[in-house]
Amino acid sequence: MDDFLKGVANTGFPIVVAGYLLIRIEGKLDNLSASINKLSTVISVKLGSKDEDKGA
Repeated sequence: MDDFLKGVANTGFPIVVAGYLLIRIEGKLDNLSASINKLSTVISVKLGSKDEDKGA
C-alpha cells in the first residue's frame, strides 16, 4: 500500500501541475490568437488602401 501511495504521489502531482498549466495557458493562447487575427486584418486593410492609392 505504501508503494502505491508513493507511485500516486510521484505521478499524480506532475499530472495535476501539467493540467493546471494547460488550462491556464489556454486562455492566453486564445487571446493571442485573436490578437494575431486582428493584426492580420488591420495589416491587410492598410496594405489594401496603399494599393488603391498607387492605382489612382
